[in-house]
Amino acid sequence: MTPETGLLDRPPRATAGAPATRPGFDELLQRARELRPFLRERAQQTERDRRVGSEVSGLLKEAGLYRVVQPRRFGGWEFGLEELRQLAFELGRGCTSTGWCYGLSAANAWTLGMFPEQAQADVWAADPDVLLAACIAPTGKASRVEGGYRLDGRWGFASNCDNAGWLALGTMVDDGSGQPPRPMYLLVPRGDYEIVDNWHTVGLAGTGSKDIAIEREVFVPAHRSVSFADVLEQQAPGALVNEAALFRIPFLSGFPPLLANPAVAALQGALDEFVDSVAARTTRGAFAGGGSTIAQFGHVQTAVAEAEAAIDAAQLILQRDLRSASELAAAGVKLTKEQRIAFRRGHAYAVKLCVHAVNGLYDVVGGTGIHLESGIQRAWRDVNAVAHHISVNWNAVSTMAGQLRLGLPPRGQF
Repeated sequence: MTPETGLLDRPPRATAGAPATRPGFDELLQRARELRPFLRERAQQTERDRRVGSEVSGLLKEAGLYRVVQPRRFGGWEFGLEELRQLAFELGRGCTSTGWCYGLSAANAWTLGMFPEQAQADVWAADPDVLLAACIAPTGKASRVEGGYRLDGRWGFASNCDNAGWLALGTMVDDGSGQPPRPMYLLVPRGDYEIVDNWHTVGLAGTGSKDIAIEREVFVPAHRSVSFADVLEQQAPGALVNEAALFRIPFLSGFPPLLANPAVAALQGALDEFVDSVAARTTRGAFAGGGSTIAQFGHVQTAVAEAEAAIDAAQLILQRDLRSASELAAAGVKLTKEQRIAFRRGHAYAVKLCVHAVNGLYDVVGGTGIHLESGIQRAWRDVNAVAHHISVNWNAVSTMAGQLRLGLPPRGQF
């Protein structure tokens, strides 16, 4: 789909207190699928631009896709995180960077739904379509002052920040009590921070995950904050006003699957391209089997089978864990340490499966696979880049699962 086709109806706008008509999820899924060919055509340009373009961002807004887990009271559709994962998967099959940025910015609307109600109104009352970006790691610092906080610092990996109007920044807050600073999210509008144009990467190159700098202290009202502990322990203040169980899911049971998901989507996109465009190519050169199609080689057939199996298994893991977390939250259950760590293990293992499979697929693509216009090499770089994210890196996450199983105190975030 391209902007010229006119296949996508512009969804009705909404204002706070007057939600737009909620589309069916199948309709949203179809809109995402219609966008996928256009995103695939633009994928290399998105890499060159080092960000998702405003045209693409506008199309996603017009399709109503960013509202999927936004609170109903502020014009959102309030579907579940599994529905968000499916939409991001469809978009990511066309362009991993776009799928990554979409999934995280849409998920940031879920996170904002856990903030106090006034913070949500500050962001969405004037424009329900405004996007959020976030820097999770609490690298900034803030001190408590009358009515709020004074904030400064530098943060990394602010995916989709060029298209965002607000940022949620992980911050170590000193409340003046003499106790160690505690991690919190503080919400700041565009204009209070600087985007540092330093995103030059080998993978996820189009995500625009640039640094954020606040060099002179800015004031953040107290209501634009939420503690890490509250969003991890299912007691976020936003859950008092947004009654859907969605807003009682622990942050680290809901957000990491959306970091893992782009690896699965990239692998699916690479497999699509391999089967459609590469497998039928006749091999050239002086080696055994020259003149045969690539599809006729046994090791190629195995690589394709492994890619399909990895996609199937990874999707099942992420789907199962998101639905389980959602069902437990809906039942009013406080998730145990064991349950949360099991989810974290699944998130990282799904990515590990994709890394192995995309490496195998790239090994058999042949010499044409080294060209930058090849979506298979782009997926190879993107999947391996996803695996470097600390939240879904197998080496980082698996240890706490092993520690728990061996009767040791688990060390990590869950």
